[in-house]
Amino acid sequence: MNEMINETAMPVLHKKAFKELTTDELYELLRIRSEVFVVEQNCVYQDLDGDDQEAIHLWLTVDGRVVAQARVCPAGTHMKEISIGRVITTERGRGYGRQMMLDAIDAAICHFGATHIDIEAQEYAKGFYESVGFAQSSDTFMLDGIPHIKMTWTKECL
Repeated sequence: MNEMINETAMPVLHKKAFKELTTDELYELLRIRSEVFVVEQNCVYQDLDGDDQEAIHLWLTVDGRVVAQARVCPAGTHMKEISIGRVITTERGRGYGRQMMLDAIDAAICHFGATHIDIEAQEYAKGFYESVGFAQSSDTFMLDGIPHIKMTWTKECL
């Protein structure tokens, strides 16, 4: 049976601290992370790194399906600075990744007072992250067998 996808449905943002997640929500977020980062990218790595408990978790749903997710970690957890990571879109080419990153930046500002955010971006996604205000701030390095670059977002004061 083919699922009908509602092309006009607007994405709904969900934002919770780890302790606020239901077991079903946590399971779905971790399932998708495993599906994309471990299976799709054929990369064996330790996804459950101990940072989720301190992070703000964000995800977008359309008609109840998770279409994008990310986590925002406070300074001193995943990285020295406030960071965004585990960014995933399950339906590419629809703008969900961009919306997720803008929501994650907003969450970093609102929850942690961010004026500076770091990410470890897969090198191929550099242009995407530049489009939401990040700039490359390191040379290429290997992380879990995949070329990455550090990128930094800095709040512009007007």
